[in-house]
Amino acid sequence: MPRHFDPVTLRLFVAACEERSIARAAQRESLVASAVSKRIAALEQSLGATLLVRRRRGVEPTAAGETLLRQARQLLGTMERLHGELGEFSAGVRGSVRVMASVSALAERLPEDIAAFLARYQAVRVSLDQGLSHDIVRAVREGAADLAVLWDNTDTRALHTAPYGTDHLCVVLPPRHALARRARLRFADTLAHPSIGVAAGGTMEILLRREAALLGHTLTRRVQVDGLDASCRIVAAGLGLAILPAEAVGAQAAAAGLKMVPLSDAWAERRFVIASRGDALLTASARLLLGHLRQQAAPAP
Repeated sequence: MPRHFDPVTLRLFVAACEERSIARAAQRESLVASAVSKRIAALEQSLGATLLVRRRRGVEPTAAGETLLRQARQLLGTMERLHGELGEFSAGVRGSVRVMASVSALAERLPEDIAAFLARYQAVRVSLDQGLSHDIVRAVREGAADLAVLWDNTDTRALHTAPYGTDHLCVVLPPRHALARRARLRFADTLAHPSIGVAAGGTMEILLRREAALLGHTLTRRVQVDGLDASCRIVAAGLGLAILPAEAVGAQAAAAGLKMVPLSDAWAERRFVIASRGDALLTASARLLLGHLRQQAAPAP
């Protein structure tokens, strides 16, 4: 007997998996939690398989749930692309686009570029989430995100990429630090001094630990933080130096009276890319945003 999948139920199931909570999924979809729970229970009964395991801190998909989640994302994406293509025949473009970005991309120009896009296409909804680079790439590959903006130091070979500018790493220091008077610094110069780590497990932290190992050092952090803002506050408190993108922290470092000394290592200039699964797999609204970001990244004539 063929089974028919209700798109609304599939969307609620995807929301529950992504939010790891029936209550948050209900809030996201503007429903009551009991309605979401009832639909998912009916879906489980129809399939004859348990899709979600209820735990103290929320829900997790079972093996069957993971399979359905992957297929549901693709199916819902196809349906949204269909609506988007048909919507191009009416006035205006509607739809939603999910973008995932690294810490640095979010701290630099990406929010302003998206704001400029939304000012032009007010009927499009863009959700913008932060993540670690390997999680971002996986989300795009699996269809959980439409677009990603991240450092090209991550393996994106399965995706389509386009350039999205560069930034430059520097050493952020208290003004009285022993290295603060230097015009430029090598990473090796910083290894004897206490340092602050940002986003443990992130691409830059992995790079710095690898470069330290190549120089015969084990990188030991005095403090580990999740964000760039927190790292500047820790540096200002005199707890150590931090290697950060100058474009992201310049204003905050200046306001705190911190010194920013450029790194001279070859890898200190970072290239960012926009990643997707390809134009053919994007909705009309996602293609518009991709084109806008590419245009913003293009050098001025």
